[in-house]
Amino acid sequence: MTTQAKKFGFGMPWEALYGYSQAIQVGDTVRVSGQLSHDQDGNFVGAGDFELQVKTTLANLDLVLKHFGAERGQIVETTVLVRNLRENFDATARLHSGYFGEHRPTSTVLGVSDLALPDQLVEIGAIVRLDVEP
Repeated sequence: MTTQAKKFGFGMPWEALYGYSQAIQVGDTVRVSGQLSHDQDGNFVGAGDFELQVKTTLANLDLVLKHFGAERGQIVETTVLVRNLRENFDATARLHSGYFGEHRPTSTVLGVSDLALPDQLVEIGAIVRLDVEP
């Protein structure tokens, strides 16, 4: 039996340029590519403002979840890439925890030297299980 993959994209130019989907669903699992801080026109948001970048990135993650009819409580894992992790760790922890409330997915936080865009300070990917009760 073959399972059909369902793909989602925002229609941003970098999706075609890099050749990827924002998310792909196979069965009950949705794998979400690293989200970043941009508006719906593809403009980067929050240069120099770490908290705004995290909040906008998480809002974009919410848009991906909505497309698949999922909720935050169905996220089972996040991967958080952070530039200047020592400087931004406390804000990362506070904002990640605040986003999830009482839900506690697994999470890996990595300090990185650079990300795709020059002003980008954070990128957040996720794994979602649609068969999990939120």
